[in-house]
Amino acid sequence: MKRTLSATLTFFAIVSGLLLVWQAIVVLGELPRYILPPPLAVLAKFQTAHAMLLAEALVTLREILAGFAMGAVFGAAAAIFISAFPRIGRFIWPVLVVLQSFPVFVIAPMLVLWFGFGIASKVVMTTIIVFFPVASSFADGLRRTDPEIVTAALLDGANHFEMLRHIRLPLALPHLFSGLRIAAPLAPLGAVVGEWVGSAGGLGFLMVQANARMQSETVFAAMLILALEAVLFRKAVDLAAPFFTRWSHED
Repeated sequence: MKRTLSATLTFFAIVSGLLLVWQAIVVLGELPRYILPPPLAVLAKFQTAHAMLLAEALVTLREILAGFAMGAVFGAAAAIFISAFPRIGRFIWPVLVVLQSFPVFVIAPMLVLWFGFGIASKVVMTTIIVFFPVASSFADGLRRTDPEIVTAALLDGANHFEMLRHIRLPLALPHLFSGLRIAAPLAPLGAVVGEWVGSAGGLGFLMVQANARMQSETVFAAMLILALEAVLFRKAVDLAAPFFTRWSHED
């Protein structure tokens, strides 16, 4: 309890310090509002445009949820397939690495062209961004099973698929959640990049429209909501991890 309270107080102290620095930069630099709005102006935007911000945030949240779920499932499935069929995996993995090297801004216009301006292209973009860290971390965990445990299982007569199901998969779950922790704050990025390229709604769409009108308060308000969604996604993964890897936390 004390540790949680201390972490909460530290978090609020850091946020308060950043807001003070932000306000000082605006005041001392005498920056116009369209370049860097003061924190109070952004807060006022939350009060005057909360309905619009909430509506656009829900659009982006649906895209993030769908893309994160699909990316996690496909990433875990790819890692299991590569581990189950290592000979095939030697050919598949280099292809995945090459695809991962493509910048998201290069892929996004093609996804909008293929899947349209609706939610589908944003979900696919989020899926792609989530897929790679999940697949990479989980596959690494499946490969790094303790050799002594593998030897004991082989001596006990376990075949390749029995070892994968009963030994490698359970022991690799912490690695899976490590990948999910990495992917959680990246998922909002995938949705927003897709909205920047082409959409009719969402926080990314709102940011593009507001930036064109030099409404920086709206841009910063959308950025803060997006940051909050990323933090909540990461926290949700942290809370879920112990329920699936309870054995790894035991003394």
